[in-house]
Amino acid sequence: MKIFIIIALFISLPFTNYGQQESSYLSSLYRSLSDATSDTARMKICSDLGLYYSLEDRDSSNFYIEKALSIAVRLNLKFDEASILNGMGVTLMQQEKFSKSLEYYLKALNIAKDPAIEKTIWHLSRGQNPTSERMLLLSDCYDLIGLLNAYTGNWVVNTKNQLKNYREAEKYAKAAGDGRQIAYINFHMGIAYMNEGKLDSAVMLIKMAISTFLDLKDQSGLGRAMKFLGDTYEKMGNFDLAANTLVQSIAHLKETNDHLHLGLAYMSLSRVSTDLQKSDSALYYARESLKIFEKRKDQAWKRDSYNLLTSCFDRLGKTDSAIVYLKLSKSLSDSLSAEERKNLLAFLDVVTDEQTKLEKLENEKIQTKSKIRTYSMISGLVILSLIGLILYRNNKKEKKAKIVLEKTLKDLKSTQSQLIQSEKMASLGELTTGIAHEIQNPLNFVNNFSEVNRELLTELNEEIDKENFKAVKSIAADIIENEEKISHHGKRADSIVKGMLQHSRTNSGEKEPTDINVLAEEYLRLAYQGLRVKDPRDAAHPQGSANPQDAVRKSFNTQFKTDFDPSIGKVNVVPQDIGRVLLNLYNNAFYAVHAKALAAASPLSPKVGDNSSIVSPANEHQPQVSVSTKKIGNHFEITVKDNGNGIPENIISKIFQPFFTTKPTGQGTGLGLSLSYDIVKAHGGEIKVTSIENQGSEFTIILNDNK
Repeated sequence: MKIFIIIALFISLPFTNYGQQESSYLSSLYRSLSDATSDTARMKICSDLGLYYSLEDRDSSNFYIEKALSIAVRLNLKFDEASILNGMGVTLMQQEKFSKSLEYYLKALNIAKDPAIEKTIWHLSRGQNPTSERMLLLSDCYDLIGLLNAYTGNWVVNTKNQLKNYREAEKYAKAAGDGRQIAYINFHMGIAYMNEGKLDSAVMLIKMAISTFLDLKDQSGLGRAMKFLGDTYEKMGNFDLAANTLVQSIAHLKETNDHLHLGLAYMSLSRVSTDLQKSDSALYYARESLKIFEKRKDQAWKRDSYNLLTSCFDRLGKTDSAIVYLKLSKSLSDSLSAEERKNLLAFLDVVTDEQTKLEKLENEKIQTKSKIRTYSMISGLVILSLIGLILYRNNKKEKKAKIVLEKTLKDLKSTQSQLIQSEKMASLGELTTGIAHEIQNPLNFVNNFSEVNRELLTELNEEIDKENFKAVKSIAADIIENEEKISHHGKRADSIVKGMLQHSRTNSGEKEPTDINVLAEEYLRLAYQGLRVKDPRDAAHPQGSANPQDAVRKSFNTQFKTDFDPSIGKVNVVPQDIGRVLLNLYNNAFYAVHAKALAAASPLSPKVGDNSSIVSPANEHQPQVSVSTKKIGNHFEITVKDNGNGIPENIISKIFQPFFTTKPTGQGTGLGLSLSYDIVKAHGGEIKVTSIENQGSEFTIILNDNK
């Protein structure tokens, strides 16, 4: 529930600038406050006024947010109270009052942990329920605490605490099923990885966030994510791509009036312009950033703009101007240093106090567990004594009592052993959980199945010693099944890693004169023969099956046509890379026509009439793939066309995004078309796609004829 402080506005700092809205909006808020007839309405309007003033008049902002908080406390609306506390924490964080900000976040977190607050939710967002709303509030709390750890100035040295809180936030966001929140958390984790120097991971996470923002048409999140993607490209040394990404980011940030991130984007573009030796541009963007931070009265960022201008003027040889801005920076730094140190020390005090509380709670928890175990053992001994006394006094049933006593003793020893083993496993679980948290669980599946096999092998040896061969066979079957799972997950990880490595190394080869027609034909036949000999589903359809789809699988044939323009000749390309693009397009085309042939052969599929031109005896759809080349002026085209099911209109814009695939799980990584797109772009060309559902698709590669 987002009733007045929409936490999504806070999860990337600062939130949307309400101070840029028309004055009529402010007037309407005051009219609404005057006309409000209920406390909940007044609470919402006060919160909206607090957000409006947050970046223009902080005193007014604090006044209205505190007023909203007092109403929530008076009405015992715990959910709203926690949401407002998070909003106040954001305002204080922007003012660099870190310790007070953390106190509010921790208060909100403690409230959000109580399931009872779900009863205080008086208005639900569409498609949400009280539990999912509370999960989302918990996610907001952890995400904001992670940002606070970064916002104190510890972007690089404190990434461990940032990521710890982001992972907690991600867990609750997934429980709430909120894609937007997950995207913002991925974006924040990407920034942390960027500052750690793990640039490939940073690019992957930020791109995932960008993909979601595009789907949701979230211009604010898109602009911010692209800004930090540009920073990551800069750290990778890809300055041209960094500049292009930052220019796009600035356009989005202007649309949403996100002045803080707009100022930061100008600073980043100034640095990249310096890297590209464009000194005049670097100076222009540095000045633009200073204008924004002076207007916002952001002293710390204004100091950074001064330093950037000092560097720009120094490179241009304008020493006098450089000295002026250096003095301004020095003066501002002196005034900020004492306050910054005070805020950081106060923040560390709060963190230390909270850590002490957590350690105390953990010690109490351990002591409670120890007492419970002790009482359990004493109770067990008392029960055993009572059973013994009863059996002793029951002389007439001595034989039966003896049997019962022996069984009871055996059960008690077994229970005692289980308790001991359970305690050992609990200690081991706590240790492995800590280790797994640090290394991010990259090998969970392999480790788990390997551990199971180790235990099974121990049991296997024991059963062999007992000559219990029936149990041996059963355990061996379990081991084989687990090994298949280990192999499956290992190969799957290997496939994805190789795909990702290819995705970041598309220009590794050298261009050389290549006969495009020969290259296109070779890879066409390679793809076709590969499909005919590799169909993993054949084994599941033995001969003699009455399913007509079996015949299609076993006798799959595709007509393929070629129409090559001989005037193209040899052109300068990287043959391995262009071949990879062609192979991907061919495989997709064959996959599409094969899928349509299987669908046509299904007993549930409607049949075509006698006038159909399809002549295949196995089904009524004749698969066909055609390839053509054509020279047009100073460029040439390679076209791959199929008569498969086509691409639905609602996803055609996503097919070149990394990890997007329509194939079943395990049959595609979603990197093929993305990799192909990058290769063609690196050659200075483009890929176009046209598709009609149920009729087929056509991909066209356009490259310059630079012989």
